[in-house]
Amino acid sequence: MSRSGSRGTLRFVSDSALPATPQALTHPPKVEAATIEDLPALVELVVDLFAMQGDFTPDRMVQERGLALVLEQPSRGRIFVLRNDHQIIGMVNLLFTISTAMGGFVIQMEDVIVHPDHRGQGYGTMLLNQVIEFARQKDFKRITLLTDRISAESQNFFRKHGFEYSNMIPMRRILNPSDG
Repeated sequence: MSRSGSRGTLRFVSDSALPATPQALTHPPKVEAATIEDLPALVELVVDLFAMQGDFTPDRMVQERGLALVLEQPSRGRIFVLRNDHQIIGMVNLLFTISTAMGGFVIQMEDVIVHPDHRGQGYGTMLLNQVIEFARQKDFKRITLLTDRISAESQNFFRKHGFEYSNMIPMRRILNPSDG
């Protein structure tokens, strides 16, 4: 599930990890591939996102396990983060699969989020531009996302960036260990 924003707080690094000079804090945020060291901040973003959605229940351990699986297996997906000098302020999660309809690899984009304190500054666009460029470089055929039905703001954001509604209707079945 994707949404261009969330409420809540992020876990920040300690002050001792911050650069010593004010000039070092003035660099514009940049998008880069996440690493396993980013996991705690990614969990915070995803937990905040899920807290706003009716389809998902936040569970730090579950979200941490899912994010770690992506970070530890780059052939299955990639996570890009938007980072300023001392914190992660946004992220996007990409999962890779094969589409018979497209005859090649495609991306399922999830967890598009920019921290509320940093919205309206073009950072969501920076994340999407990175995803599109990555997809083109790697010859992916399509990027698919699920966005909140009730969030016209999110839908308009993605439409503004070239995403279109599909005639496909998402359906799902949650598998529980007790299912036979």
